[in-house]
Amino acid sequence: MQKKLREGHVLLLSLFCLSSLAFSWSQDNLFNQAKNYEGSSDLVDLQYHMGPVLASPVNLYIIWYGRWNQNHQATIRDFIYSLSYSSPYPSVADWWRTVRLYTDQTGSNVTGNIVLSGEFSDSRYSHGGYLSRLAMQSIIKSAVNAHPRPLPLNPHNGLYLVLTSGDVQVQDFCRAVCGFHYFTFPTIVGVTVPYAWVGYSGTQCPGMCAYPFAWPKYSGKPPPSTNGGNNIMRAPNGDPGVDGMISVLAHELAEVSSNPLINAWYAGDDPTSPSEIADLCLGVYGTGGGGGFVGKVYKDYWGDGYNVNGVKGRRFLLQWVWNPVKRRCFGPNAID
Repeated sequence: MQKKLREGHVLLLSLFCLSSLAFSWSQDNLFNQAKNYEGSSDLVDLQYHMGPVLASPVNLYIIWYGRWNQNHQATIRDFIYSLSYSSPYPSVADWWRTVRLYTDQTGSNVTGNIVLSGEFSDSRYSHGGYLSRLAMQSIIKSAVNAHPRPLPLNPHNGLYLVLTSGDVQVQDFCRAVCGFHYFTFPTIVGVTVPYAWVGYSGTQCPGMCAYPFAWPKYSGKPPPSTNGGNNIMRAPNGDPGVDGMISVLAHELAEVSSNPLINAWYAGDDPTSPSEIADLCLGVYGTGGGGGFVGKVYKDYWGDGYNVNGVKGRRFLLQWVWNPVKRRCFGPNAID
């Protein structure tokens, strides 16, 4: 009886955490009241709470939920590969070096070895076209129990990504969240493993979750350009939804690696509502970023915006994360 009560209490607390840990592009946070932490170390009290980080080499498993464009899948895979493979500076792997500065109580750093170890396609929408946040865990359960080719259930160094296609609606998606991370409950999946969810926003809310490649409707018309068009930044891989999704995915990977069980690195006294290492740099992509300005980033001949290079000549625009040594938001494209 006591065990059941404890499990019930943990479930209720976890559901509340899920509501509080989500990555949010809100109007107040991103445009009106965003604080530029890039040069403001006195505003941040990031602390270590003695929990683990993902220090061992990570086996990453992707669950493609819904019907996916193959070109979009290839772009996301190349981003994953870029985390561990060298590319021209500044690279995705250089960006990940800031995440690697975070350690556990043994002094072990977040791993730099992230291997895409398996993929599963759930094109039949096994849990429907509208998903609650908790449903992500059931999707993982279905993938690891599928026949005849299930994903491995890896409680030792597995990390699971649930990526939903543009026709899938998710609780709070486009209203309060673009992605979130958490860990599975043994009562659902059988073991505790970290996971993250990110949705493709290109058809639902690009202005919310694919900024700065799309403009939020509530912010009025985008700023005009000198040629009579507008100054919306072009997506480096040709699709605002997938390029925006990759920045959100980078955000979540940084946080799940430094705070996988919600008891490691975060700011604030309340673990049910922490500010994690990417939350502290929301909307900052380059030097001087914050308050709706992405900062100084690169643009190619066609006006595609990016700040890091990846494998196969790819380019990506990734949000900066908090650097615990410099005590400010930082990325490899910083000019100071």
